[in-house]
Parts: sequence; C-alpha cells; structure tokens
Amino acid sequence: MAKKGRIQKLNLIDYPTAAKSLSLKEKVGQFFMPAAFINDSEEEILKLQDLISKHHIGGLCFFHSRASAATNYEGKKEVVYNEDSYRVLKNLIERYQQVAKYPLLISIDAEWGLAMRVENTPQYPYAITLGAIDSHDETITEVGRNIANDCKQAGIHWNFTPVADINSNPENPVIGYRSFGSDKYNVANKASALAKGLQSIGILASAKHFPGHGDTATDSHLGLPLINKSKEELLDNELYPFKHLIQNGIDSIMVGHLAVPSLAGGSMDPSSISKRIIKGVLREEMEFQGVVVSDALNMRAVSKMFSDKGDLEWAAFDAGNDILCFAEHVVEGIDNILQNAQDEQIELSFARVWKLKEKAFNNESDNLTPKLVDPTDLNLRLAKHSITLHKGSPKDINSLAMNGFAGIEISNGNDNSFFRDIKKELEFDYFSTTEFNTALLREKVSEMQNVLIALYPPMVKPQNNFGISEEYLMLLREMIETKNVVLYLFGNPYALRVFDYKNTSAVVLVYQEFGAFQKVAAEHFLGRLIANGKLPVVL
Repeated sequence: MAKKGRIQKLNLIDYPTAAKSLSLKEKVGQFFMPAAFINDSEEEILKLQDLISKHHIGGLCFFHSRASAATNYEGKKEVVYNEDSYRVLKNLIERYQQVAKYPLLISIDAEWGLAMRVENTPQYPYAITLGAIDSHDETITEVGRNIANDCKQAGIHWNFTPVADINSNPENPVIGYRSFGSDKYNVANKASALAKGLQSIGILASAKHFPGHGDTATDSHLGLPLINKSKEELLDNELYPFKHLIQNGIDSIMVGHLAVPSLAGGSMDPSSISKRIIKGVLREEMEFQGVVVSDALNMRAVSKMFSDKGDLEWAAFDAGNDILCFAEHVVEGIDNILQNAQDEQIELSFARVWKLKEKAFNNESDNLTPKLVDPTDLNLRLAKHSITLHKGSPKDINSLAMNGFAGIEISNGNDNSFFRDIKKELEFDYFSTTEFNTALLREKVSEMQNVLIALYPPMVKPQNNFGISEEYLMLLREMIETKNVVLYLFGNPYALRVFDYKNTSAVVLVYQEFGAFQKVAAEHFLGRLIANGKLPVVL
C-alpha cells in the first residue's frame, strides 16, 4: 500500500543492469518521446499502445488533443472542451505504463500548471506576471512546488519548463507572455526559482528554448526564426539564463528550432539539428552534462525540411539530442539511428537518458499533498506582489476615486468582478461592452469627466491587436483623449502598444484576469495596498 500522499514507485532496473540487458534497438527506442493526446479516440490509443509495446519507446509527451496542437493552426479544427480531462489523463498514463516493458518517462508542458493542457486543474500566472514580482522569488519556488505536486498526482515525471528565453521582441508570437521578461538577470533568477520548486518535489525540469527564442517575430511551429546576432551578443544576453540554470543543476535543456548562424559556423541549420550548437556550444563550451531534448519535431521549422520518414529523427539525434520529443516517425527513426549511429554514440545518450529516468522514478517526496493543490491563496499573494503602477501615482487614482467617476469594462466576455468589488465600497455606475454597444457607452458616460476603464484583452498573444477589435480601440482612444482616464489592464502588458495611453492619468498592470487578481486590483484602486510590481519587459 502506498503511503498517503506518496506516489507509487515504478520498478526501474538500475543503469548498470540496463546497460547490459537492453538490446541496442531497445536502447535506441528509449530516445523517442512521441506525443500522446488526452482526448484521443480508442483507435488512436491502441495504436500508441502497440508502438510502446513493440518498439520500447522511452516516454510520452502529453498534449490536450490533436486539434489543439500548435502546428494545427492551418487546420482550424475545433478544440473540444472535456471537463473530465484530468481523470482521462491519469487513466491513460496507467494504460500506457502497463504495456511498457520499461517504465515510461511521462512529460508535459505545464508552464503555468496542468491547466496549460488539462481542463479543471490548477492554473498559476504566466511567466510575464511572475517576472513583475520584485524580491519575492520564494513565491515563485512555491509555484514550482505546487505544480510539481499536481504533476506527481497525475503520474507525470517531467515538466518542460522553465522558459529561459529573454523576450526582447514585443511582436514575438510564441514566447511573449511565456517569458519572465526582457532582463537577463530577472529571467535567470525567476527561471531558477521555478526549477528549484519543481525539483524539490522530484519533478524533472527543462530549460527552454536553447539558445534563446525571445528576439524573433517568427513562430517556430510554422516557420524558421532567424536570430541574427553576434556570438558575443548571445553569450552576454540570450545564453546567460541557460548558463545560470546549468550552474544551478537543471536536469535538461530543450533545444529550439532557430537559425542562429553565429553559433552554427554561419549555417542556417536550425539549432535542434546543429552539431555546432548542441555538441559545440552547449556541451563543450557551456559544459552541460545533462539530457538534451529536442523541441517538438513536428514543428514546421524543421519537419518541412525532411521528406523521407526517419531522416529528421536521425538528424536530431546525430546533432546531439538525447530525447526526440514529438517524433512522428518512430519506427523509421529507430531504424535510421541503428543504421547510421556509432555504438558509442548510442551508449552515451542511453546512459544520460536512463540515469534521468532513475532520478525521476527513485525520487520520492513526503511533502506531497494527496490531491491537486488549491491555487487560490498563492495566486492572491502573487497578485499582490506583481500588480504594477506603470503610469501616474496613487494620488492620481485616489483623486478620480473620490471625485465621482463612471466605469467602462472593455470585456473579454467573461464574468469579471473588478467593478463589482469596487462597488461594494463606492457608489458609481459602470457599463460593459457585453451589454452595451460603443455608441450607447459613449452616451452613458458623456456627462462624466472621470472614467475608470478595465481592459480585458481577449488574447494573450499579439496577433490582431491581442484580439481587441478596432471598434473598442477607437473607444479607448476617444476616452483617453477626451476624459480623465485611469486604466487597469488585465492582460499582457504589451497590449499597451496598440493604442496611445500617454494622456491617461494612471495605468495599472494587473497581468491576469483570475478572480484573485481582480480582487487585488479593486483593493489597489480603493487605496488599500501599494503596487510593488515592476514592468518586466520594455514597451
């Protein structure tokens, strides 16, 4: 019987025994980590079970569904909501483990909690929000511990986080809010704090996306980004967080699909298939001894370069990746590696992979909560630490609050509580775009000089002005030009770039729309707490 709060260990033979007993083909199988989808059909589940049992793959990386996969943008398939995803995930992990000859290493992208992939599970703030927190890195470690606890409860061993990219390009379509910010020291410290929390509960961490995906406006799911900086610039900036994480014992590093000619001897080869970058820069120059894992090999940046099945898998392995994530051609990839690789090359990667599995399976923790952690209290503390007064002063906000104002909610369609919380203390009228069209909103506030605007961008990514319609942008611009406006932004701070906010009296960045963050924002407006957060990016 497993001790309450402790996850049952899987039986894994030790490395010396494995090195002698596994065949060469079985060892190569351990390098493969194909995708598993929580909402797959029974037919697709059986196919994956067959792949596991016949080819002895080393692990699985779980995603929500095939429709939600990032490379399916062109397909526009509807993502079906499944409120039971967490139970399904746990059951699938059990099923897949039962057919595996050697225990599977189970991974997932849970950068802000299981909620990134699984409905009705705890969600924590995005990295950009955590990046706004000044001098409270212990709370970020606590986020890592809570996420690790939830991963353990599900049967997951490896969380592909922290994001160590320095987001210096406001138009970045794929990193942005997933980065701790644009300052290398802040990114390095926050990433280390998160990894520390994960590893303290026995969950493997992985720094990504080496050598740095922040300064690009290209999404590597769809095309090949180019980072056209000198090696000196990269060593001084983009590579700094990775070096810091290596020095602090990060378990693994995920290599991104980026063309970085200055690190690749002038070549435009993606980093993920570049020997110069993986074996040269990462292994030799930066002295990383842990496991190197490829970013998803189905991503267009690399997948469209190879027409023959298995060639990409071989190229990625030969470049220095130990684990091939989201490999789509497992059987052909195994055959190609067996045909082309030196035995010593296989043995070196196998040793790293198996020892990582030993660390994952043998690392029990008595500090587990025997269920998913309630994130409410921690999110409230994170909200208090991160809320940022970007423009204006507390006096400016208080003046508006005490001299009569109207509220305008530019809504994302959700049931938002910010104005309701304020209305418990102050008498005022507020109007939402969910109930009134912009013409009527203008009419409702025409007699008021003071306007409090709560802006909830529908999207966290920069495409299409963060989903803010031109109609709402016109309303924002008009209010800012003609009224005394205090603005609270519940979303990505880069959204401030899509309109001119210089004539506002004050701008407060709240970053998230969680209930805890809206509650803290109301408390701030009412003058009951100070905004101590610092904008983590350059606008």
